[in-house]
Amino acid sequence: MTHEPGSIVAVGGYLPLLRLDRAQAAKSLRHFGLGGRQAGYRAVAGWDEDAFTLAAEASRAIVESPPARVCFASTSAPFIDRAHASLLVDALALPRSTRTLDVAGSRRCAVAALLDALLGADDALIAAGERRPAKAGSPSHLAYGDGGSAVRTGTNGAAKLVGWASEAHDLLDSYAARGHETAYASEERFIRDIAGGTIIAPAILAACTRAGIAPGDIKWAAVHEPLSGMWKDIARRTGITAPNDAATLAEQTGDLGAAHALFALALAFDAARPGDHVLLAGFGSGCDALIFRVDAKVPGAAEARAALGLGEASADYVRFLSLSGALDLDFGVRSEFEQKAQATVLERYGRDTLGFIGGRDAKGNVQFPKTAIPVRPGAEGREALEDVRLADLAATVASVTADRLNYTPDPPFWFGLVQFDNGARILMELTDAGPAGFKVGDPLGMRLRIKSVDKRRGMRTYFWKGAPAKRPQMEA
Repeated sequence: MTHEPGSIVAVGGYLPLLRLDRAQAAKSLRHFGLGGRQAGYRAVAGWDEDAFTLAAEASRAIVESPPARVCFASTSAPFIDRAHASLLVDALALPRSTRTLDVAGSRRCAVAALLDALLGADDALIAAGERRPAKAGSPSHLAYGDGGSAVRTGTNGAAKLVGWASEAHDLLDSYAARGHETAYASEERFIRDIAGGTIIAPAILAACTRAGIAPGDIKWAAVHEPLSGMWKDIARRTGITAPNDAATLAEQTGDLGAAHALFALALAFDAARPGDHVLLAGFGSGCDALIFRVDAKVPGAAEARAALGLGEASADYVRFLSLSGALDLDFGVRSEFEQKAQATVLERYGRDTLGFIGGRDAKGNVQFPKTAIPVRPGAEGREALEDVRLADLAATVASVTADRLNYTPDPPFWFGLVQFDNGARILMELTDAGPAGFKVGDPLGMRLRIKSVDKRRGMRTYFWKGAPAKRPQMEA
């Protein structure tokens, strides 16, 4: 390498609204001798969220200027032969000249991609999202969590990469395969012995040596544990006394897979002070260990910390089974309709739809979708409309309906007229309704969500939905 490695410019984290109370869920499994002794919460994606939307939401706040490269990382991405990074470019309204890359294959894929970007001193966005399937009753079903994280890299960021090391090791602690998407796990004692002593600890020690610091100099850690409770042994083996924010994150949200380490890194940066050293370690088929020197507060870190405390606790185990795909409920004939997406339609309107880009006419009126002739009264012919991105604008509920006849996987089906502050008014779906639902005048923010799922062909489409502008505070 002939140049200095890059640095962290900003970080982002996103969690779905619902948090399953794992202790309450375990009670539902107690009769079968399953569930174990559980504590904390598990972040649960809505029916209209997946790895792509979660990564996109985590990225929105850290792309004020377009990056040169976008990388999407996940082990549960919805498509096999369709680049999610290219979708992300449109969702974030980035130039289509942006270089894109998808990475997968292990839970450390996002950390590996981050290391590559830093070693190349790239202006890059690394976006990770995860919504991993698991069998009901399995330990992973309650241990997993759904969420997204993102990191922006550059050359003049607030946290500088000062040391790193990698260890490639095909440890079958768990694996998933085509035709067997739910992970198969090995025996826990075997995992603890090999992962901690043979893979993670040596990688951390090698990174410390390269950074020229003692392990005891590390003030904060974000080490993705293969199993909960392993940090104590890893810390003993390495001589690190710092707390592990990845363990704290797992207790409050579950294991976020490829997104976990980067989200935990944001928490560690939030706690760090200038001059502190922060350890990041991603695990999965080996380990990548990175050490950062923090020079200033990292943008986005405080917001990621705040996201942990915002959500809606739930003890409804059946709803969780349905949302996580472990229970296929029969919704009757109302759910039996085709939702095929036409490639020609996506080619014509996909970028405007995914980026939520409307148009402003010559008189200043804003509309969505764009049309050749403006919809304003008195328009006399074709006009070229100026692009207006609506995704980041404030809005309110102008009218609302809660429909229990129209099919939705998580009833009721909320929709209504949404009034934007710039004058645009759009009939659209609403999501993340709390117990009180929606009412006229409620402030809204826009969320990128799944619009439809064509189960017959394995296709899904995306659009934006209105959600409460503020989320409730989780009870302590």
